[in-house]
Amino acid sequence: MLSSPPDVAVRRGSDATLSVVVPLYNEGASVEELLRRIRRVMSGLAEPPAAWELICVDDGSRDDTLPQLLAAAADDPRLRVISLSRNFGHQIAATAGLDAARGDAVVLMDGDLQDPPELIGQFLAKFREGYDVVYATRSRRAGESPFKVVTARVFYRTIRRLTNVAIPVDTGDFRLMSRRVIVALRNARERHRFIRGLVSWVGYKQTGIPYDRAERFAGDSKYPLSKMLQFAFDGITAFSEIPLRLATWFGFFVSVIAFIVALAEIGIRVFTGYNLPGYTSTIFAILFLGGVQLITIGILGEYVGRIYDEIKGRPLYLVAETAGEGLESSATSLPSTAPVTR
Repeated sequence: MLSSPPDVAVRRGSDATLSVVVPLYNEGASVEELLRRIRRVMSGLAEPPAAWELICVDDGSRDDTLPQLLAAAADDPRLRVISLSRNFGHQIAATAGLDAARGDAVVLMDGDLQDPPELIGQFLAKFREGYDVVYATRSRRAGESPFKVVTARVFYRTIRRLTNVAIPVDTGDFRLMSRRVIVALRNARERHRFIRGLVSWVGYKQTGIPYDRAERFAGDSKYPLSKMLQFAFDGITAFSEIPLRLATWFGFFVSVIAFIVALAEIGIRVFTGYNLPGYTSTIFAILFLGGVQLITIGILGEYVGRIYDEIKGRPLYLVAETAGEGLESSATSLPSTAPVTR
């Protein structure tokens, strides 16, 4: 059983440090621009952190993403590169970066530049006001089809209604988290991860910042419809048992309908003497009940499959190689389990 993580000290003043975590998969065309913009933002901050690091996690890319990152890390000690042994998926790659982050504040963002690094300054301002989570809420989504915009809106509102935590709508993983939120996330090692849901579940003081989401700088989306549906189901099953309850309610509903139909058949037979042929109703009943049974078994199977994945106890990810130092050599970095001193 996981124990409650210790509360930790969070520095918010001029001595606070910052980690920026970016998971990447086949983003070779964006790497140079991504690094340039993050460095430009950090150098232009009116109130910069005492020290900062950029952690780029290569999630088994097949293009030149990793070679570019390694070359950049050789010239910039603040850049830390973590290469996973294979493609584990966006949420696991993000988790690997959060595990490695050592800043008092940690910004998680995507590497396609749809999440603008220029918001980091606003994140830090809210962090210094005392917020432990500052998330970015999408006011507009440029470069996306009407289908994706509509399905995204439906997804966020559906998952908000079905889950038992208050997950902000129209909000992805682009956010700042304080050190104590990161420590709490490290204690949650579930494999079908839904980071935005986990962050909402952790609690603490949270606020949002609206922004217009830009088009991808280059390349294609790594989230086709099939992955979006799987991601949505992961989010629902990770934080809600409502699908199981729906299956139960649906079973009761079908039973009531079947009982009413049976009474109707008996009534027609008794009062009119007419015996319905029954072929159509029989086939309909068989197909309908068979479909209900398969749906409910499928829902049960999804939950059982997740239990099976959890009890195997395999590590969430494996690291193939690392490069760069980040905050490792900085005396200002804060141990992740430091006790609270207030």
